Amino acid sequence: MAVSVKERVSQLRDEMKKRKIDVYIIPTSDFHNSEYVGEYFKARKFMTGFTGSAGTAVVTMEEAGLWTDGRYFTQAEKQLEGSTVKLFKMGVEGVPTLSEYVRKAIPEGGTVGFDGRVICAKDAKEFEKFANLKHGKVHATEDLVDIIWEDRPALSEEKPYVLDIKYAGKPMDEKISDIRKEMENKGADLHILTSLYDIAWVLNIRGNDIANVPVVLSYLVIGKNEVIWFLQTKTLDDEMRKYLSANKVTVKEYGEIFDYASSLKNRNILLDENEANFRLVKELDKNLIIDGANPSTLMKAIKNDTELKNTINAHIKDGVAVTKFIYWLKKNIGKIEITEISASDYIEDRRREQEGLVDLSFTTISAYGENAAMMHYSATEESNATLKPEGFLLVDSGGHYLEGTTDITRTIALGELTDKMKEYYTRVVRSNMTLSHAKFLYGCSGLNLDILARGPLWDVGMDYRCGTGHGVGYLLNVHEGPNGFRWRVLKDRNDSGRLEEGMITTDEPGVYIEGEFGIRIENELICRKAEKNEYGQFMCFEDITYAPIDLDAIIPEMLSEKERGWLNDYHANVYKVIAPFLDEDERAWLKENTRAI
Repeated sequence: MAVSVKERVSQLRDEMKKRKIDVYIIPTSDFHNSEYVGEYFKARKFMTGFTGSAGTAVVTMEEAGLWTDGRYFTQAEKQLEGSTVKLFKMGVEGVPTLSEYVRKAIPEGGTVGFDGRVICAKDAKEFEKFANLKHGKVHATEDLVDIIWEDRPALSEEKPYVLDIKYAGKPMDEKISDIRKEMENKGADLHILTSLYDIAWVLNIRGNDIANVPVVLSYLVIGKNEVIWFLQTKTLDDEMRKYLSANKVTVKEYGEIFDYASSLKNRNILLDENEANFRLVKELDKNLIIDGANPSTLMKAIKNDTELKNTINAHIKDGVAVTKFIYWLKKNIGKIEITEISASDYIEDRRREQEGLVDLSFTTISAYGENAAMMHYSATEESNATLKPEGFLLVDSGGHYLEGTTDITRTIALGELTDKMKEYYTRVVRSNMTLSHAKFLYGCSGLNLDILARGPLWDVGMDYRCGTGHGVGYLLNVHEGPNGFRWRVLKDRNDSGRLEEGMITTDEPGVYIEGEFGIRIENELICRKAEKNEYGQFMCFEDITYAPIDLDAIIPEMLSEKERGWLNDYHANVYKVIAPFLDEDERAWLKENTRAI
């Protein structure tokens, strides 16, 4: 018999009582502060029943709460109903932040608890400070959820593989050499890398330890003369061992990182306390910690020429799959039964026809009608809506190809639309195009440019509760920093860095009307250099997403002459790029649906 969320919270409180813990924190994280986590690490989901990818639970003796952002408010409200877990909407006026809540909840002389391996050092030190102010302490040596989670999934043990240089564009030894130069500049003897994305990029290795994120559970230590990779060594085959040996990489067992860290003395160690977990940093207390961003974070965000060329090819393949899907949907809606899930399956099948596809880059969001008002909705057998020849279907999807990672959203008119739907759709298209055509001076970040996308919506008092765009990895995490578009600085986000040539960032404004519909248009942009003159270096974007934007939902009169020209030019390019890969009927349909307006 399944144990309810209410019962799980009660069991957790029993364990807290045994240890005199007053506040227990359960983040959405693994030992590496990853955004998405493997099944073993979904403790917050287990404890609350909330399935969204972002959120933190806090349990006290009197109350259990969940903090999540605006992408998930509607979903969380539904999933927490009847659970006794209270929703705290992040960023909403009057709602305490997680830090404010924890600080207040710790009683005098009290104890705040968490698994020190799944909370980054920066956050954990803040909780430790709160406890010290109350003359209390931190209990960070146990995973209490593990005690009550009887059927917990095993830790992933997938086999890693080498990413060929024709895809990576730069060999491992050159990347490590570049990192060593940064270490020398910072006076570091060692660099401990805990980010799974950075480790995969540095080593030119990919894996499958997190669904839709091709990484390997591991830690990497780079010294002046040594490189040590801590991972589950039983996953290595002879070919991988040969590759590592040729590159002078020593391997050690995954769990040995803590003993290794404890053995280090009087070393200057570069690591990022926003990424490295609290327990690891505690083991290093006999050393000087140089806290700073991993040098590889910026290096991997600036794609090399090989990565850029490959990524454009990946987008052409992806554009073919998406265009074939939209054609099929438009031709068959109202004639055959199509559901959110069957639509999602169809676009996945079209992607899997493309050469070089490794996996989907995230779980496809296929959301019809009011379901699309939930930004990260995921259809289940219970919620699976049947599509009708009316309203919108929003599909946010992408693929990992050997040639790069894609992320695209199209909102498709299935039939009759209201004037309100068309107006907001047209505004979202304007928002998307205004940002993609930005020209700006070098030195700008996404914080400077975000208003270009929000302007057409802010004009009528509308907004969307998320960033406008995020960086995209190369056969890595689909959400990559430090580049991104948003209008405000968030202390726990690393996506407001300066826009550099070669960065790839999404452009995805939207409108979400609870109980009615959702609209999002998403393309990916490469940052390029424009002209340089007496004012400085100007920058611009190259749009590399190739799929039609639905003309059936646009009010042409709402577009300025410039905006209409932008859309027509975009569609002319989509036809030029995609048409050669379509059959005769699909090509004729695409010609009509990329016509000049």
